[in-house]
Amino acid sequence: MPEKTTLKRAAEDKREGKAPSTQAGEFVREEMEHIRRGKHGARNTKQAIAIDLSKARRAGVDLKPPKKGRVSEKTRTSAERDYRKGHGKTKKATSSRRSSARLKALKREPRSAASHQALSRQAKSAAARRKRSGSAAASSRRKVA
Repeated sequence: MPEKTTLKRAAEDKREGKAPSTQAGEFVREEMEHIRRGKHGARNTKQAIAIDLSKARRAGVDLKPPKKGRVSEKTRTSAERDYRKGHGKTKKATSSRRSSARLKALKREPRSAASHQALSRQAKSAAARRKRSGSAAASSRRKVA
């Protein structure tokens, strides 16, 4: 469950008309803080970000699931499920057994996923992926025109 301050920050971002990805960024920030403080770990930075995006969707942020073909089918269906959970009427609490098992598993993971070096590496690789797909789209547009 996200902290109240995170939910408030995300709501403020929404009021200010900021993009859903910016609102979800508050959840990413919270998770990185948890990992840095030693509350739990994550296998890698990508996993930590995925956990946060899931939390954001379940908290009601209008972060749409990725389109078909962008990510694996499993990831997409999981994102769709989280989105529906966050935008549904009823909020059912997670069983304490499942919740503690999740936390126990994360506690076994390393804390290096939230280091400045790991975050920098993740940001650079994500930017490179965007650049590659962007340049490919740009070149195909040039051919058509």
